[in-house]
Amino acid sequence: MTDVFSSGDTAWMLIATALVILMTIPGLAMFYSGLIRRHNVLNTMLLSFVTFAIVSVLWFIFGYDLVFGNDVSGLIGAIQNPFFNGVLESQTLASLAPTIPTGLFAIFQMTFAAITVALISGAIVERMKFSAWLAFVPIWLIMVYVPIAHWMWGGGFLAQLGALDFAGGIVVHLSSGVAALALVLLLGVRKDMRLLPHHLGYTVIGAGLLWFGWFGFNAGSALGANNVAVSAMIVTNISAAAGLLTWMLMDKINTGKPTLLGALSGAVAGLASITPAAGYVNITAAISIGFVASIISYYAVSRIKPRLGYDDALDVFGIHGVCGIVGSLAVGIFALPAINSVLTSGGLITGNIGLLVSQFIAIVVVGAYAFGMTWIIGKVLDKTIGLRVKDEDEVQGLDVNLHEESGYRLS
Repeated sequence: MTDVFSSGDTAWMLIATALVILMTIPGLAMFYSGLIRRHNVLNTMLLSFVTFAIVSVLWFIFGYDLVFGNDVSGLIGAIQNPFFNGVLESQTLASLAPTIPTGLFAIFQMTFAAITVALISGAIVERMKFSAWLAFVPIWLIMVYVPIAHWMWGGGFLAQLGALDFAGGIVVHLSSGVAALALVLLLGVRKDMRLLPHHLGYTVIGAGLLWFGWFGFNAGSALGANNVAVSAMIVTNISAAAGLLTWMLMDKINTGKPTLLGALSGAVAGLASITPAAGYVNITAAISIGFVASIISYYAVSRIKPRLGYDDALDVFGIHGVCGIVGSLAVGIFALPAINSVLTSGGLITGNIGLLVSQFIAIVVVGAYAFGMTWIIGKVLDKTIGLRVKDEDEVQGLDVNLHEESGYRLS
């Protein structure tokens, strides 16, 4: 790409940014809120909205620079323009997307940071203090998301190693998934661990918004209106479809009946798993990724979680964490230079094992760091302000006890 402003690329990236915002608010808020008891619907929605607001502010104060500023020893970016000072006035083009304004690239990347933190909330619904969540969001953004994003996308040491993550399999899904696991292990199980969706209609709407917004997530990561964006959009849709059909098949084989919730879970599994690979693989690979990720995620949710006894309420680790790993490894297997000219060599199917090794190293490093740091953050918060609500608040519901509101007036 040349450093020449493109109105077409800019128009597409404005749309893609809005699509990713739609994924968090209201998409994720609706998706999660339909899956819990009606006494907690407003609290669950608010977790997504307040997360988006906090990240939106902090990103432009210092977050963007720490991720995409000049690399410091492969670990973090340097703060060069706090509060985004002077960037909008200078009307510069983004160094990593030289056909669109820097401000547009920055807000597009902000949406990824916001949804990553918001995803974690699905694991801790119905039992975490709202005050603890308000403290957790900025700390986790600074201590976990920012360095990981720099390592992979800002020129950090994992990028220098050759690891690839087109739209967030490692940065978004793996990091949020293992963070969710760490938090639920600290919080303990709910009084009632059963999944009691009070309104699957909300979840259907949320899933539809996520699927729709994911085109901005993945195709937008091409950073322009180009062939890579077209390819990413196609394989994103196909992987989601393959994941949905596969989960329904697994439901039928294991329980005798396909379920709507299972179909939606499979679609999200397909979407999450194709995310790191969307700009690097063809249709055959996309079908394989959605199919395999859905099967592995199905067993992670239906077999491994009950056996180990942890209470990942809405399966953030079982779907996002697991599928982030599957999709990231798939990059090392299926990546093709013919799909994306940025690749100097392909994956294992082209005879190159080096990329698969780099992907494995990145998964281990990010997974260990995100889990360990989240555990430390959670421990500190638990010892100071406390993580978990009172027993009576949990039983009666968080909407009334934490917010003095009710999602439904039944009398």
